[in-house]
Amino acid sequence: MARKNDFDYFDGFIKLSEYCCSAAEMLDDNIKKYDAETLQEKMKKMHEIEHAADLEGHEIIRRLAHEFITPIDREDIVQLLHQIDDITDCIEDVLLHMYMYNVKSIREDALGFSKIILQSCQELKDTFVEFKNFKKSKEIHKKIVHINKLEEDGDNLYTEAVRKLHMTSTDAIEIMTWTIAFNRFEKCCDACEEAANVVESIIMKNS
Repeated sequence: MARKNDFDYFDGFIKLSEYCCSAAEMLDDNIKKYDAETLQEKMKKMHEIEHAADLEGHEIIRRLAHEFITPIDREDIVQLLHQIDDITDCIEDVLLHMYMYNVKSIREDALGFSKIILQSCQELKDTFVEFKNFKKSKEIHKKIVHINKLEEDGDNLYTEAVRKLHMTSTDAIEIMTWTIAFNRFEKCCDACEEAANVVESIIMKNS
């Protein structure tokens, strides 16, 4: 793996995934204790997490530009950085949507989504902890499979949540607002799965 004096990209992946977890924890907390009056303040804090993650990603890219030897292919490192960044961006987009559309109250299915997103991010972080020693790890494939299962749970929840929305609401604005919101929730689940799939692809390439 990395030489003693080289930048540790695997630790960089872990750190970026920790930002995903922080964003997911903030989203879950805000959904559970939703308060439209404090949403703008919470949105600013969420953006601080997203911005810090961006800076960390840029630093890794900067180091990559000066490294002669990397533990995995450069294009794989860059792709994985982008995939992890997408997760934080998608989570921020959910809160941004709530603010832009002036959502006053939360539908019950949103709680299910925020829980799945948080679980997916935590599982992804654990995946990256195992990633450094993926050739010896006995857990990493289980974690990737679990993330895929959580994404399937998100797909199923999306289908049922949109159906329930159209069955229980006659307010066109509410239907539009929450159809978009559920789509953004579901994209968070997709982003976690896509990052896990990239990890799996890298493992296969290097095994």
